[in-house]
Amino acid sequence: MPSSEWEIPSDLQPDPTEHEFDLDQVLRSVVAVKAMVPADAFTAQTLGTERIGSGVVIRPDGLIATIGYMVTEAEEIWLTTHDGRVIPGHALAYDFETGIGLIQALGKLNLPALPLETGELPRPGDTCVFASAGGRKHALRCTIAARQEFAGYWEYLLEDAIFTAPAHPSWGGAGLIGGDGKLLGIGSLVMQQQDGKGRRVDLNMVVPASLLPPILGDLLSYGRPNKPARPWLGLYATEDEDGVLVSSMARNGPAQKGGVQEGDRIVSVGGTKIADLPGLWRAVWACGTAGSRVRLQITRDAAPREVTLASVDRRSFLKAPRLH
Repeated sequence: MPSSEWEIPSDLQPDPTEHEFDLDQVLRSVVAVKAMVPADAFTAQTLGTERIGSGVVIRPDGLIATIGYMVTEAEEIWLTTHDGRVIPGHALAYDFETGIGLIQALGKLNLPALPLETGELPRPGDTCVFASAGGRKHALRCTIAARQEFAGYWEYLLEDAIFTAPAHPSWGGAGLIGGDGKLLGIGSLVMQQQDGKGRRVDLNMVVPASLLPPILGDLLSYGRPNKPARPWLGLYATEDEDGVLVSSMARNGPAQKGGVQEGDRIVSVGGTKIADLPGLWRAVWACGTAGSRVRLQITRDAAPREVTLASVDRRSFLKAPRLH
């Protein structure tokens, strides 16, 4: 069984009487995921070699949606059901653009599959259930706080991310479930914001499930969307009041090889002025596909410099899933 050492406080758990669907039946669709990654994997140092979270069954044949970082470079995956069965899984796909990952169960789950929300739902103010594996005690009654753009420091951008409050303590791969029992999204991260009174508010950022159906066929056939990869620089960046700074770089990635340094301020990309993270990533991706050269105008110690980086396909740095 998934660990029961912690529980969502009972007053924050969803009330079955408030839903038109069978809450406990729907929550069985959420399984525990444990992924083992080799120590020499590219992501081992940043994401760890043992990753624990959740996934949501989306097809009767045992196809599971989770968040991609859970299964990146995974050699072994173990799935635990609500009734304590442990079944092996295989890391099937990871889409870098959406952040969604897919797992195929390698044994019979015999669990209900949640239909995916394909429209624009949910909307701010809607009440939802945010569930990690473990049934009602690990499910949270939450509210959609916002739908807005989200830019991650790791060359990632969602045009219309879902933000929920209060935050779930075990968000990775957890399922956001709507009032009709459909899967609205997959939990990605927790973040802090300040409310109007200066108090810290914890939110979850959730990847909309509606992003999956348009690419699902490609992910099942090729393990990735069937289109050229975006250019990747191995650049981790952060915003401040003056613009965008380089915070760190991927080891042996294009940025490090091209002479970029931590603390460099990015002024423009290919002639496009950069004011924030979304603008930076859009400008990089506008330079072409993976392999394109990306020209950065930076300032270092207040002195202007120009560097040109040879971008790559991010996937070239990752271990491919091991076939069983």
